[in-house]
Amino acid sequence: VQLQAFGGGLVQAGGSLRLSCAASGRTFGLYTMAWFRQAPGKEREFVASISWSGSRTDYVASVKGRFTISRDNAKNTVYLQMNNLKPEDTAVYYCAARAGYQERQEREYDNWGQGTQVTVSS
Repeated sequence: VQLQAFGGGLVQAGGSLRLSCAASGRTFGLYTMAWFRQAPGKEREFVASISWSGSRTDYVASVKGRFTISRDNAKNTVYLQMNNLKPEDTAVYYCAARAGYQERQEREYDNWGQGTQVTVSS
């Protein structure tokens, strides 16, 4: 599956953004989808994942209650709604897919989008 992420931008602290990740292929509905991010000088980290059906989600503690991951299998798209953004959320955000259960480890995902920049100003 090929992935393309978009929707990033510059926003003030406390603001909101919605990222989208469009997938090609007819098997999108069989994939676990996830968002990762990489801040300058830091390793890429897990942000959120969603099961193939959308019934199960998982979030890193730092975004819980502020970010919401969702998917529309009819549109082959996964979303990340980000509210109450903080300067520490500044990073390049990547979507990823794997044919299996939800995982938090980057190495478990073998399909990646190109990344979209999110910058939160204080």
